[in-house]
Amino acid sequence: MNSSIVEYLSDRQCSRQWKSFLGALAEEFSTQLDPADLRALMHRVGARFASQITLDSCQTVDDMQFAMSKVWVGLDWGWVAVEEAPDHLRITHNCAPLRSAFGQDALSWTPAFLEGVYQGWFQQQGSGAALTVKQHTEPDMAGCVEYRLGR
Repeated sequence: MNSSIVEYLSDRQCSRQWKSFLGALAEEFSTQLDPADLRALMHRVGARFASQITLDSCQTVDDMQFAMSKVWVGLDWGWVAVEEAPDHLRITHNCAPLRSAFGQDALSWTPAFLEGVYQGWFQQQGSGAALTVKQHTEPDMAGCVEYRLGR
């Protein structure tokens, strides 16, 4: 697909009423905190989000995927695909509005928000502390980013 089309569409992922505010907030955060602290902050924000927006009890990976996607679609935050691998679960968040909301320069730390959300949701479902969610890829132009739940 033409990259200018993708850029145009992804730019529309964040409401104009919030775009300038969130961009300025991201710039200020970046001047006050180092990247590791920014990631830690966003991870904590994600964990808080997960504690405020809980999922119903899920019995299967498909149930989890459906419950999580229902939240994201309802908030215009894309959707998630979860796939089982031999030693981890692959969690692909599609069309996250991180670039649109916070700007290109914030993509080194804003995906930690989703990392914190997924960690919180999986722990709520009984994953325990031994399994952690870690970002595996950088967000692409469409806002797709992969995480992995494993040891």
